[in-house]
Amino acid sequence: MRFDELDLGDEVLDGLDAMNFIETTPVQAATIPPLLEGRDMIACAQTGTGKTAAYLLPILDRLSTGEFSSDVVNAVIMAPTRELAQQIDQQVEGFSYFMPVSAVAIYGGTDGIAWEQQRRGMAMGADIVIATPGRLISHLNLGSADLSHVSYFVLDEADRMLDMGFFDDIMQIYKQLPESCQTVMFSATMPPKIRKLAASILKDPVEVEIAISRPPESIMQSAYICHEAQKLPILRRLFEESAPKRTIIFASAKLKVRELTATLRKMGFNVADMHSDLEQTQREQVMRDFKNGYVDVLVATDIVARGIDIDNIRVVINYDIPHDPEDYVHRIGRTARGTNGEGLAITFVSEEEQSDFHKIESFLGKTVYKLPIDAELGETPAYEPQKRRSRRSGRPEGNKGREHGGDKGDRGGALPDRRRRARNNRKK
Repeated sequence: MRFDELDLGDEVLDGLDAMNFIETTPVQAATIPPLLEGRDMIACAQTGTGKTAAYLLPILDRLSTGEFSSDVVNAVIMAPTRELAQQIDQQVEGFSYFMPVSAVAIYGGTDGIAWEQQRRGMAMGADIVIATPGRLISHLNLGSADLSHVSYFVLDEADRMLDMGFFDDIMQIYKQLPESCQTVMFSATMPPKIRKLAASILKDPVEVEIAISRPPESIMQSAYICHEAQKLPILRRLFEESAPKRTIIFASAKLKVRELTATLRKMGFNVADMHSDLEQTQREQVMRDFKNGYVDVLVATDIVARGIDIDNIRVVINYDIPHDPEDYVHRIGRTARGTNGEGLAITFVSEEEQSDFHKIESFLGKTVYKLPIDAELGETPAYEPQKRRSRRSGRPEGNKGREHGGDKGDRGGALPDRRRRARNNRKK
């Protein structure tokens, strides 16, 4: 479907045309028409399917009519992290180029000047507020945010917000909204807790589910079956054989990210770490340095796995197994982008992680090639996932295929190249 076939206003279409947006993605074609009708919605769609534009364009279309007050907050978009909030804010700026629409991003990790700018932006009546739950709650508690005139309320990556413990904050914010507010939820997964939240805040919602995509075939996937203590020696051997460039290493926890970064620095590699304990300015500087080639290796938690586009990543290494198969897809999807077109994904699988990796293989519908390990690094365990115990349940994984929850880490995003992404029709 083409965007000009949708019931969007001329100013919105002008903005899309300027960015060379012609064809809709499946999630946009399925969600934009009912959203334009004012329906509440719950949509299951992963990052990279175009969901940001799917909810932004209907909001901008209504705001462009001029029927809303200019001195109140008209739309609130909730995001789990400041990186994603920044990305959405920048995309609002792009889509609304031909419209007199104002937006302000509200997130933590900033100084008092930024807080005052956020407060003033809401007080003056920003059309769209993009906020992380904790920071918006702070403004509400201090009386610097008035949501009584909000017409649109969007939860982006709702599953992630619940994983991060924001359920109570979301409900507190929701109670500040008027009864007539249109509410929309986008989630990459649809577990029972998401269904419960939807039942609590949505009114006769439209349900849209876009199939989760598999990694592109251009990504060469492989794995090392090893003991936990062998992971670092294998990594060292890999980097000795081929000097790392444009490489991301994903680890399961902030402490491990810091320790691994320090170890690699001692080995003489040009490396930086990325996790939620860094100040906002530090995180932005790390991303700039990595994008500009000043840093060869980025060691990170899942904060960079979702919603962030960095072109020409050569290698993604899963030092630890991600918590669910979809996280694996998001992680390795950082490679094989841009002009490179090809990528390499390597996963280290310890004994206790074998069951989780087997779930990933089942999700992919394929067996990931197991790389041999040099005998000098010692004996390695056999790959026997059905006999291994899940690290989260402590029980053997039988053929019932139990799913286990867990903390999913942190993640965020940055603005992609609009025109290139538009030409490829892969824009969020």
